[in-house]
Amino acid sequence: MQDRNPEELVETIFRNGTLTVVGIVLAFSLGFVSHWAGNPVPWQPYDGFALFPILAGIGLQIKSLAALLRHECLKRPVFERANRTFMGGLLLTSLGVALA
Repeated sequence: MQDRNPEELVETIFRNGTLTVVGIVLAFSLGFVSHWAGNPVPWQPYDGFALFPILAGIGLQIKSLAALLRHECLKRPVFERANRTFMGGLLLTSLGVALA
């Protein structure tokens, strides 16, 4: 495995594509929660088992979006960390949706 230069930069076009994907997935995640909250069926205590991972995942997606919007995200280590954060958020949100 080769050593990576910490100052290696990600191409702006590639970062912009990733930023678009994160924004779209985050919008769908927020839309799911909004639709679920607007459902007239009363919430039950066990709904928290699904809601907690969804909200935690959305929080990680927002953190990833915030990191990708900063200029320093063009540095490869920062970009890769934001991608890992996003994937963790996506997995948590997916788990919560599956539990719902």
